[in-house]
Amino acid sequence: MRRRYLVTYDISDDKRRDRVFKTLRNRGDHVQFSVFLCELNAREHALLKGELQQFVHHRDDQVLLLDLGPAENILEIGQGMECVGFAYCPPQRIMVI
Repeated sequence: MRRRYLVTYDISDDKRRDRVFKTLRNRGDHVQFSVFLCELNAREHALLKGELQQFVHHRDDQVLLLDLGPAENILEIGQGMECVGFAYCPPQRIMVI
C-alpha cells in the first residue's frame, strides 16, 4: 500500500542540501523550495530514510517526513489540501507504452 508523505528539509550546508534535494527529486514532486510530496510504499520509505541518513548531520540539519495517509485517499484535487495563493497542481503523469 502506498502512502503519501510531505517531506521538508532544513539543511545548513549547500553540498548536503543538494544531495538531499537530488534524493527527493527522484522520489517525489517538488512542490515548494525544500518541500516534496512523495508517494512511497513501506520499502521505499525505509530506503529513503536510510539514504537521507547518509547526508544529514544530526546536530545541524533536519528532515521531516509527515505521513499524510494512504495515497489513494488524500489530495484528490480539492480535498485534503488548502492553498493560500495560487493553487497546487500535481504534475500530470502519463504512461507511454
